[in-house]
Amino acid sequence: MHPLIPTVEDLAADAVTHHYDDMIAPTGLTNMFGTVRVDHDLTAISAVQFPPVSQGLTQTAVLFVDGRLFASYGVPVTHEWRADRVVRRATVGELEIETTTVCVPGKTAVAIDIAVRNTGSQDREVRIGLSAAARVTRSQEAWLDAESPSERDTATVDGERLLFSSADAAAWSAQGLAGGSAALSGVASLPEAFDTGIGGNGRGGELSVALAVPAGGAAHTAYVQAVGISRDDAARTYDAVMADVPGAVAAAEEFWNRQLHAAFDPDDGEFSGALPVLETASAPLRRLYWWAVLGVIWFRRDFAGNVLGRSYDTLMPNYWGTTTFIWDYSLSSVSHALLDPAEMRNQVRHWISLDIHSHFGTSSLTGGPVGRWYSVNDYAMTRLVHDYVRFTGDTAFLDEIVGDQTVAESVRQWAMAWKKLRRGTALADYGEIDNLLECVSSYTHEVASLNAANVWSMRTAAALAELRGDLSGGAELRAEADALLPAVIERYLPGEGIFTAGQPDGTQLPVRHCYDFSVVGTTIADDLAPSIRDEMVSFFQRELQTDNWMRALSPWDPDASYSPRPDHQWNGAYPAWPADAGRALAALGAPEVLTSWVEGLSRTANQGPMGQAHFVEEAVPGINGGARKAPPQLPYIIDWSCSSSGAWVELVIEALFGVSVAADGTVRASGCVAALDPHAVLRGLRVGEKTYDIDASGGITETPGL
Repeated sequence: MHPLIPTVEDLAADAVTHHYDDMIAPTGLTNMFGTVRVDHDLTAISAVQFPPVSQGLTQTAVLFVDGRLFASYGVPVTHEWRADRVVRRATVGELEIETTTVCVPGKTAVAIDIAVRNTGSQDREVRIGLSAAARVTRSQEAWLDAESPSERDTATVDGERLLFSSADAAAWSAQGLAGGSAALSGVASLPEAFDTGIGGNGRGGELSVALAVPAGGAAHTAYVQAVGISRDDAARTYDAVMADVPGAVAAAEEFWNRQLHAAFDPDDGEFSGALPVLETASAPLRRLYWWAVLGVIWFRRDFAGNVLGRSYDTLMPNYWGTTTFIWDYSLSSVSHALLDPAEMRNQVRHWISLDIHSHFGTSSLTGGPVGRWYSVNDYAMTRLVHDYVRFTGDTAFLDEIVGDQTVAESVRQWAMAWKKLRRGTALADYGEIDNLLECVSSYTHEVASLNAANVWSMRTAAALAELRGDLSGGAELRAEADALLPAVIERYLPGEGIFTAGQPDGTQLPVRHCYDFSVVGTTIADDLAPSIRDEMVSFFQRELQTDNWMRALSPWDPDASYSPRPDHQWNGAYPAWPADAGRALAALGAPEVLTSWVEGLSRTANQGPMGQAHFVEEAVPGINGGARKAPPQLPYIIDWSCSSSGAWVELVIEALFGVSVAADGTVRASGCVAALDPHAVLRGLRVGEKTYDIDASGGITETPGL
């Protein structure tokens, strides 16, 4: 019997051993209240934030052993990540030091269990010191920058711990070592304008403890950081966690095993829905599916004060905390519709109530807009409503009035919005680099991807209109889609497998980017001539595909010299791009290319939830056979994990199993998963009030309802 539901151990990352400042992205942890970055030495952590309290990328708990900075010993450190914990270990002379870091369930706190083992023949005293810092603040506004707000704090000694407070006493951090002492650093306060990210980290004080470690034995201590909106709040949380750090470690494992189980259990109240269970003998297929699921639930945020009640962040643990990007959320659209439809309905409704043409996402702290317009928003919103309605059967949502019109009218408006973006040609102009891929300078203006998406959006809006009985409105939209289609296809370069991007001066720039391949392939594949489909697949195999990942941009594209950012450039890819490319391969008639790729892709599921980008191995060597996550520092500025991993759930359901769910809930299946496992079954797929089992041959069996 093959496992059906994963545990934290099943999804553990490979152990990674590295030296100081190697190209290793520091990991993250969350308890769904907040997040923390787990850094390269044995105790250091950064970016401890539990909304509404934040402190930017401030680092604290930097380790000293016997008075010497641990990093200066030059010894390798091994990191082992699981959803519930990060274990770090290293050997310094005759000392083996191992720490276990958790984001404490139900608390605004991080705890680290510290074990020191003496492998020598003599008893000894070991001095453990931690350099502590904080820049906690409680912003009254949305966190509008990639790095969360922070400010200079005042530090005081409170027994064995240090207390840090913001100027207005609205944010507090309590930090201490079990059985230890605390002292202020004695360093003069930093000026308010001091840039901690460039000039240094700041020092508030030192925490220290002397451990008596017998020969051949071990001694323990523990570090806790608790944050709060008052002194009593932080101190009370600190005391509760410090009283039982081993219990906090055990609770984190129990919490995360519960979340993983709940994601597949429709009777569990953690989520408002459930994802289907995958039954398969294919270990690579199972690994990819579980990896995708973890990467969605990883971003659930239920902190007190969340104006939406529940939301799903987009990145962690470094950047854009409390922000949900419309684009990234839409890439996991099917996952949200199945796993947490109540949250999805609420989030989509909230976005409809705002102007989606003026921002890229919203804040869960204020509900207000964040950032500039992303060109994809109309397509993304159409996709979200379509997926929500077809999987939940909640057609009444289309008639609900949000703002001054029904949801159905908003869908029609998004589907037709492209017309207002035309600049003298038949296609829409989607703006500049910052409205699109940000690091590909030639991917601007009349791009094939979003213009092809307009064809799909009008057809989708037509299907939703017809579902409501508006047959004439549906026919009008379909006619508009048919009229636009030839202009999109005209941008294809015969023999190349790529499209051009029209520029304001009338020139056409050939663009060898995966986004054209994936979006054209998943929106209008059936409208393309067989020769175009074949050439697109050949282009993908020749210039984008790698063994265990892919390049977002072909290295044969002149713009490959423009930027080193690996999410959209030649040196790597954003996490949704391989999944969407896989769906395009299936739609373009090359399922064998997809199925033969799965084993290699599964090797990249070895570093925790998928990163905002992974490098291809021509750029940076992989990790144990997987494509390496890109790090957060300049010039890469890539976060350790990203919520669009739900795109891989859609890859499994809609490409590999070939499930097609129409707007009216009609279910069909004709996939290619049999090439991986002829006996694979997807169990408990919910569509409306019914649930189905889908087998590898395309068989659909209705099962007892929820």
